[in-house]
Amino acid sequence: MLTIVHDALWLYFIVMFARVILSWFPITPGTSMAAISGFIYSVTEPVLGPVRKALPPLSVGSMGFDLSPILVLVAIQILVNLT
Repeated sequence: MLTIVHDALWLYFIVMFARVILSWFPITPGTSMAAISGFIYSVTEPVLGPVRKALPPLSVGSMGFDLSPILVLVAIQILVNLT
């Protein structure tokens, strides 16, 4: 049972990391990358949305820095180490 939880957490970590990387690049609508990106966003947004609401963006000059992916990735790492 713990192996399944451990593997699921690692898989979610990889998907979350992929979302962070994809956020750095423009995605052209209608391409296969847009479909992959849409899937990744639909899987990760249910976790990131509430964290983003609870943790406002960090103001850096005139820009806001979203810390929610970092917090979720750290939380996943903690949970993986506990399993």
